[in-house]
Amino acid sequence: MGYTLLCELEFILVLYSLHIGHTQDAVLTIKPKLSTYFIGESLTFKCDMNEGRTEDWEYKFNKDGQTFLDYVTNPIFRFNYLYKDDSGDHQCCGHKKGSSTKCSKSVSIHVSADKPKAKLTAGTTTVSVGDRVRLICSVEKSAGWKYEWFRRTSQTSEDKINDGLNGEIRVSQGGIYSCRGFRGEPAFNSDTSNEVNIYITFSNKVIVTQKPSWSQVFRGETITLTCEVQGDEGVQWEYQWRTPQSQRFRIIRAETGQTITASISGEYSCKSRSRDDPYSSTNWSEALRLSVLAHKPKSELNMSKSPVEDKVILSCSVKSSSSGWRFFWFREEKSSKLLTKQDADFLSNEQIRVSQEGVYRCRGGRGEPVYHSEFSDPVTISVEKLRAKLTAGARVGGEVTLSCSVEKSTGWKYEWFRRTSKTLEEKINDGLNGEIRVSQGGIYSCRGFRGKPAFYSDTSVEVTIDEPVLRVSPRWLSPGSSVTLSCEVEHESAGWSFYWYKAVPDLSHKSGSYSYELLPASSNGTADNSYIIHGQTHTAGYVCRAGRGEPHVYTLYSQPHFVWSGDLHPSASLSVSPDRVQHFTSDSVSLTCEGNSAEWRVGSFLLPDLLSFCSDWGTMNGSTCHVQKIQSSNAVFWCESGSAFSNAVNITGHYDDLILLSPVHPVTEGHSVTLGCKWRTENLLSKVFFYQNDTLIQSESRVEMIIPAVSKSHEGFYKCQSSGKESPQSWLAVKSASRPDSSSLPVLMIVRAVCVFLLMIFPLMFYLCKKSKDSNSIRSDEQNQNKVPDENDAEQNIYGSLLHGDFALYESFRGLKDKENRTDCGNTDECCCATSAEL
Repeated sequence: MGYTLLCELEFILVLYSLHIGHTQDAVLTIKPKLSTYFIGESLTFKCDMNEGRTEDWEYKFNKDGQTFLDYVTNPIFRFNYLYKDDSGDHQCCGHKKGSSTKCSKSVSIHVSADKPKAKLTAGTTTVSVGDRVRLICSVEKSAGWKYEWFRRTSQTSEDKINDGLNGEIRVSQGGIYSCRGFRGEPAFNSDTSNEVNIYITFSNKVIVTQKPSWSQVFRGETITLTCEVQGDEGVQWEYQWRTPQSQRFRIIRAETGQTITASISGEYSCKSRSRDDPYSSTNWSEALRLSVLAHKPKSELNMSKSPVEDKVILSCSVKSSSSGWRFFWFREEKSSKLLTKQDADFLSNEQIRVSQEGVYRCRGGRGEPVYHSEFSDPVTISVEKLRAKLTAGARVGGEVTLSCSVEKSTGWKYEWFRRTSKTLEEKINDGLNGEIRVSQGGIYSCRGFRGKPAFYSDTSVEVTIDEPVLRVSPRWLSPGSSVTLSCEVEHESAGWSFYWYKAVPDLSHKSGSYSYELLPASSNGTADNSYIIHGQTHTAGYVCRAGRGEPHVYTLYSQPHFVWSGDLHPSASLSVSPDRVQHFTSDSVSLTCEGNSAEWRVGSFLLPDLLSFCSDWGTMNGSTCHVQKIQSSNAVFWCESGSAFSNAVNITGHYDDLILLSPVHPVTEGHSVTLGCKWRTENLLSKVFFYQNDTLIQSESRVEMIIPAVSKSHEGFYKCQSSGKESPQSWLAVKSASRPDSSSLPVLMIVRAVCVFLLMIFPLMFYLCKKSKDSNSIRSDEQNQNKVPDENDAEQNIYGSLLHGDFALYESFRGLKDKENRTDCGNTDECCCATSAEL
């Protein structure tokens, strides 16, 4: 029985299996399989019969029990575009030849007419600098979506963000964000989400700092406020400010960015935003309260006695509880001139120590630019001022001793000053011990000083030291002319003897200094106050002095005066660059010395009689004196070495628009010379006219005039004209090309040999001859002096024709006749000795 029951059960199972296999053999699958489809999506059906080969079957597809696709050989059917009507129960069936038909179970699909829309949500938007904000995108009531992200700003167009297919992204920039979902192949897109404005607020603390950090600020001062973001990690910020000037604390974008200036009372606050992201910013800072006082503070000056003799301590302060003041000090009414360390001891910022009497004031200042307080009330300091006393001793050996002293106190050193009626006061650097010896006349004064910084006494009363006045005629040498020196004593009376000297440059002093050498026949003085020099050919300087009484009392030496030669000399010569007489006042000029010396100085004589040197108006560099800007003047320049004078040149400075270009040196007969015309502005000249002695000699478009072979007839005044302008005129000097006849040399050698022989053989005769010659020389000078007025009158007539306006020019004089230049040689020995002395 048991076996029978088992067989029955197996039979029942076989029958059940056959029944089950028949009902589930056909299967309808859907891809993609979703709970809801939307119009426009695509869908694929596949009918699987699970029996035999696929091609053995024919397939049909039913919807809601109705066939919409009859038997076909392809088991796959695709909806490329779903419509609302495609919703319903779908089934597939298969038919195999020689077999029955099998059908799948029904599969229901739902096609929605409402297109889905993405939804965008954001996490917290308050983060620290460097952190990110979380954004989530979703499409409700359906699955299988991927996502696209978009960002734009109010100033930029929308950009697609390629990241975030999983529906969640993290962003570090604010902006206007949106998203949408997509699924299927080809992709079906949901509607784009609503735009969401993402404003990122950085949690970093923002503070406003004040510089200077004064507790009180005054109207007119400028305070700098700075907006600082703590922990900004190098972000490039833009700044926004709320200030009292803005109505209802309206936002102001400061042009200066991080810093602004403040000058009124009120609250100031700021915030920052990323320069690259206008949707990301910090919170507002706490407000900084600024208090600005309307009144200007006033300085206060107090005085106290200093433990240092003759000095007073002054203290300055500002009536304000605010700090940061530095103080400025003034004396007298000159509020624009500050006291310096030379005027006072600066003990601290608030205190100085002074020794000079006067009215003092102070005021404070702070900030940049400096804001000044009101001036303090003046404080008057009265110091018993001591006056130096200057006394002059007796003349000893042509020098006068001057003594300077300050009474009632000790510790003084002294400064000395000298001027003349025609020169400005200059400081004499010698004599700190209170006593000096002077050999020059002039108007002298002194003052004492002591302490550091120096306290000065009042300057002494001036003392005048008389000196003789030397006059030289002519000033400019011409061939064959003699030079006449005349010495004038202020109080003329009988009994004076006059001494004549040649000035020898002393280069040990920067300023002009000379040693003096007696001229021939001058060792015992001359009774006549004039002295004639024959045969002088080069530039030279001379001085004189007078003496009388027994023992002899001498006057001081006169000021040096000069006779000038324009001829170049190998041992000492002066060249000028640019090589011309006339210069514009804006021109720079170089004066170069050449010759047998390693040390030079350049002298100048500003007509009529002001002597100065390169150190006074230029810069001496080696053997060249550089003049940065020539002055409006008419002056003579020359070089000096330790033993010689160079040739002299005229140089004139002009404010005119037009000048004549002419050489500074005399031109040799037979040589060529070029004259030119020059505008100050360097513009091209139109037609140019050249004149000699006011006579037109060339009228052409050329700016130059060339004289190919110069002769004496070309000597004279020249000037040029162009475009209605006329240059000043200058003298063109012409020198002879002739040389002494060589045939006269043997005669001179024989005469010299005879004289030397006589001097060696007859010493006693030489002594008597010299004594006789000295007296004869004085007598001869007196005779010549009687002729000088007529000669000077003749020279003045000629010299007058060489002057025009204020110009200093080369003087031409007719030489004296031979019979006027020679003494009477009645005695052959006398003539021999005189000739020997001259040689």
